[in-house]
Amino acid sequence: MMYTRFHEGNFRLCCRRLAKQDNDLKNIITEFGYPQFWTRKPGFATLIHIILEQQVSLASASAALKKLEARLGTITPAKLIALNDSEMKACYFSRQKTRYARNLADAVLSRRLKLPLFETASDQIIKEELTKISGIGSWTADVYLMMALHRTDCFPMGDIALLKSLKSVKRTPEYITRESLGLITDGWRPFRTIAAFLLWHAYICKRQGFKEI
Repeated sequence: MMYTRFHEGNFRLCCRRLAKQDNDLKNIITEFGYPQFWTRKPGFATLIHIILEQQVSLASASAALKKLEARLGTITPAKLIALNDSEMKACYFSRQKTRYARNLADAVLSRRLKLPLFETASDQIIKEELTKISGIGSWTADVYLMMALHRTDCFPMGDIALLKSLKSVKRTPEYITRESLGLITDGWRPFRTIAAFLLWHAYICKRQGFKEI
């Protein structure tokens, strides 16, 4: 495997490598240019941000995160777990996401979850450790691996926008099975994360009516 991680310096190289083997991904770059190098700082606050993004718009999640930052300053497990239900609601947390956030904070404070150790852990171990926490599923773990840890080979099959873009770019039948879509993504190993960034990029550009000049 050439890379297990990617960074801003080799990101476009990874994109070009995929484009050489898949014309449909190459067409994304030709039509819309390279995707943004999406990145987030590893740690507790980023996991809270991703929890907020579960099943809502990115704008709604961002608004909730900004409210939380305004109240707490630096978002830490100890500060978050000290907030009562009303204070969490004022930061736009639903009851369910309040519970998820507290579960995560408790896991970090009790040292059942040691986020700094993820720097050298395998993707599989990281997913196993994260998904032990109620409220963190495969999608949340994958996004953390992709955006914060920059692991090259993740593809969150639970992401609706990503699957819509995959179907559009690959011109599949609307009612194709998840298993069949998985077979398509297998062809992009070990760069499925890069393929996902390209597909998200295409989805966003098409929704915005963007075309690179």
